[in-house]
Amino acid sequence: MTSLSSPPSPPPPRQAPKLDRDWTVIVVMSVLHLGALLAFVPSLFSWSAVGVALLLHWITGGLGITLGWHRLVSHRSFSVPKWLEYFLVFCGSLSMEGGVIWWVGLHRHHHVYSDQDVDHHDSGKGFWWSHMGWMLYEVPAVPEVPRFTKDIANDPVYCFLNKNFFWLQVALGVFLYALGGWAFVVWGIFVRLVVVYHCTWFVNSATHKFGYRTYESGDRSTNCWWAAVLTYGEGWHNNHHAFQFSARHGLRWWEVDPTWLTIRLLQVLGLAQQVKLPDAQQQDAVRLAASPNSSAV
Repeated sequence: MTSLSSPPSPPPPRQAPKLDRDWTVIVVMSVLHLGALLAFVPSLFSWSAVGVALLLHWITGGLGITLGWHRLVSHRSFSVPKWLEYFLVFCGSLSMEGGVIWWVGLHRHHHVYSDQDVDHHDSGKGFWWSHMGWMLYEVPAVPEVPRFTKDIANDPVYCFLNKNFFWLQVALGVFLYALGGWAFVVWGIFVRLVVVYHCTWFVNSATHKFGYRTYESGDRSTNCWWAAVLTYGEGWHNNHHAFQFSARHGLRWWEVDPTWLTIRLLQVLGLAQQVKLPDAQQQDAVRLAASPNSSAV
């Protein structure tokens, strides 16, 4: 007999839906991951190539995806002049995480149905599925994208970047080859893309499994410190799901959020306006009684 004090057994992972494989994505991901292994070839290593990869990681993953595609466009947690918005969206397009309209639409869909069966990277289907397994199959939520992207769907800059993100990557590769040869291409394209991919995907997987919960958000989202380190502050995911409109994700003093510091800098420079933050009353209304420090990180 099970003791009344024993915690209930966790439910088994829900089965991933029966979907057709997306062979285009499978082939592209395979090529990129295999190409990243070329970094172990001694002749293709240089510290300058590593520096290029790190710089592009910040430009594409930090400024582009985290600041631009996510906090600015997907959630409109602040506003900037249109020229700066277009620049940040361009930086995100260099991450080659799909078209910006597609990405924003699916992200908004995820927030509406987070961790439900129709959530395309529902964490209830297991870590692998929420991390990257979902994208290797057709995504049933894609037809819903137009419903979630009416604010950007007809913008000519967004439409151009949405359609041509692959060719922008090719152009970047040609530029890097001219600048530093194959070492720059391997590290600046293949290694950088793969690392940015997995950092982004940890927000879908790790921050719905590891860490602590400060707020009742209606899903499994958690605050995971190491994911926050890898993603410029995106790992404070429970905070984000509780207050999707907030420009700041690290809401406690120890929750370091580099992207929020960037937004504050833009605000000081007069470039960021209408910066949205949850007030104390909003935070208290959904705060969990248990201390977040009691949970495993």
